[in-house]
Amino acid sequence: MKLDALRHADFSKLSKAVSDWSEMVGKLSTLKDDARSQLKGKADKADWTGMNADVTREFVAKTAGEFADAHTQASSIHNILKDTHDELVEYRRQLNDAIERGLKKNLTVIANTDGSFTVTMNIHPDRAAKGTDVPDHTPEDVTALRDEVQGILTKATESDSSAARALRALADQTSYGFSDASYADRDAAAEAMEAADRAVELAEDPAGMSPQEFDDFNSSMARYKDDPLFAERFATGLGPQGVLDFWAGINDPHTNMQLMQTRTDKYGALQENLGLTLANATQSDSPAMQRWERDMVGLTGEFVPGKDNPRAVGAQVMSNLMRWGDFDDKFLKDYGDELIRVEKERSGNGRSAEMAWHFPVGPMLNRTGTDEGSDPMTGYMMALGRSPEAATDFFNGTFVTKDEDHDFTRDTDGNGKEGKVGLTNFQYLFEERDWPKQYGSDFKESITGQNAMGWALEAAATGHPAGAQPTPDLPPHSPEQARLVESIVSSIADDSERLTERGYLSDSMGQIAAEYLPDINRAMADDKYGNTNLLFPVAGAAAEMDHSDVTRFLISVGQNDEGYSKIEMGQKAYMTNLFDYHLNSDVPEDRRYPQDAENTVKEISRRSGEISGTLAIGRQETVLGEAHQKDEDYKNSMGQVKNIISGTIGTGIGVGTSFVATPAGGAVAGGTASTVSSVVLEQIFGSVEPSNLEDAGKDVNARWERAIENSTSHGQLAAIQVAEAGDKPYANKIADWVKDGNEIGFSIASDNARRMADDLQTKIPNG
Repeated sequence: MKLDALRHADFSKLSKAVSDWSEMVGKLSTLKDDARSQLKGKADKADWTGMNADVTREFVAKTAGEFADAHTQASSIHNILKDTHDELVEYRRQLNDAIERGLKKNLTVIANTDGSFTVTMNIHPDRAAKGTDVPDHTPEDVTALRDEVQGILTKATESDSSAARALRALADQTSYGFSDASYADRDAAAEAMEAADRAVELAEDPAGMSPQEFDDFNSSMARYKDDPLFAERFATGLGPQGVLDFWAGINDPHTNMQLMQTRTDKYGALQENLGLTLANATQSDSPAMQRWERDMVGLTGEFVPGKDNPRAVGAQVMSNLMRWGDFDDKFLKDYGDELIRVEKERSGNGRSAEMAWHFPVGPMLNRTGTDEGSDPMTGYMMALGRSPEAATDFFNGTFVTKDEDHDFTRDTDGNGKEGKVGLTNFQYLFEERDWPKQYGSDFKESITGQNAMGWALEAAATGHPAGAQPTPDLPPHSPEQARLVESIVSSIADDSERLTERGYLSDSMGQIAAEYLPDINRAMADDKYGNTNLLFPVAGAAAEMDHSDVTRFLISVGQNDEGYSKIEMGQKAYMTNLFDYHLNSDVPEDRRYPQDAENTVKEISRRSGEISGTLAIGRQETVLGEAHQKDEDYKNSMGQVKNIISGTIGTGIGVGTSFVATPAGGAVAGGTASTVSSVVLEQIFGSVEPSNLEDAGKDVNARWERAIENSTSHGQLAAIQVAEAGDKPYANKIADWVKDGNEIGFSIASDNARRMADDLQTKIPNG
């Protein structure tokens, strides 16, 4: 900053900008609160159907989020402008004070045309008026004044330029809309970007990085991994190739043996911090970051560190940094497409994934202890598990077409002859891929990759991150999600060992089923021309499934206690909501099930009973079969699901239909335990105590009868509570209706399972 620019600066415009942004922050705060409480609050409670369910609800949620981001960004801009204004005003005061003190020593500061300045004598003694006492000064006084003025100008320049960098960086974060980057003042933003520059310098030379530099680098990653400006500046500063070279380099003992000997125990923390930083960076829409993403995708199949000494390819390195964080959906889609292309190229169109990623002397790129990290699909699946939209897109993508050169054949017309077929990415990964053998730090074969595939499928099918629960503003299922669920159910029905031999996938399969219970109930009704669609309403796209496929699927999932508990508890909660919805709510005539209360209750109970009965058959496969699953494990799994189901019962288990007609239902939707939900769920948990099953022992029929009794009592209690909440005249009859329907449902489950008895280990109970 030039001397005169600061000395004579007029900060009135900057002051007005600060005032205007302060006013803007206040207005946006009000809009943000209104959007959350009014716009989104009312949308969450609304009963959405048709296009409103598919489009409007999601738009409302995003709009409310934009108001919140707008408030955050405006606050950051105001804070930076105010901080800069106050600093520059203070630097101007310091400059003028320094010049005034200089005059007292007969020194003046003169601006030069090139922007520099000169400290010189103000009045030469020889030219002073007669009798004028000219102050003395020393050469040291001249130097001191020069250094002081220069120091003030340097700080003012940094304040001004760093504010400009921070404001530009904030504006570049998003091409459209607003950023959620939050900064309390200019210093915080400036420090983040300076720290990024220093981190880039340290990472540019992995071979020469000292243990102390490693510690400094890791510390910066840990401190700033959630900072948007740091993340974007670091990623673009180091560049895609630099990222790959750094992580591959420090993990290669041939590159930096000193680090391997002294800091290997800290590699896991750095891997996570670096991954979170890169994920954060991909959320930026700056032109530099968009180039970074394109270039990183382009390096997926390139050798690292280079052709002359390859130890890995780009996908192997980058995927291990994708195990944490929320990566941008478009980046994940592009990366996934290229990853599939590279795997096809290196594996002979899927003939050997093991060989595709094999490097005899490759570095250990994963430091979590679960696997060595040579299979890039593992880290990518983890990233998809947190990015539902990208996951749905990926699994529905094409791996090979029928006309390509590959060995995948199927009997598609049932004539006993197999022919070449095309495969989706789901079919290839779930059914065909020979997942490369990986080993954990315990030297046992790792399941991490395929388990991560289960998380990714859960996200892809449900529309929310794996492990999370559906929220009221979750959009209804899309056609792409529904088609994927159809493929999942059909695949497991075709070959149950795809799930039973990989039981660790069952928790995700159970979650998927719990969120597609309306679709499952419809499939089991076998009602092509009737009104089952009104009995089990679906707001979005419905998954069309074959009844027998659903039966086989539920039996397979039911053999795992986690999968069993999620579906069983979800169905009981869903049943309770359905009773409330059909008996107590003001459903419009064109959406009302055209049967009286008795037939409605019986039909709901029949379908619920069939689901519970089918799951019970799957459970007995485990309890009485070779696995000998303990009832105690079953109880523990049901207990783990309790709080999850209690928290989501009022949203219809995330299926897009809101069952909030009665005061009891409304309390549930508001997050408060209601009479119906709390009593019914507590009874379910009380009935799964091991003592209630011990007397059944290995007796199939005894266990079957106990399952029927439990299911009947659960449904009866729910129906009674709902009828009493609505003050219905048939409250004293409804328990009998439930019993009739539930017993028929169990009988149907038994008959269906008996038709597939050759696939089962245990005796089918009598219906």
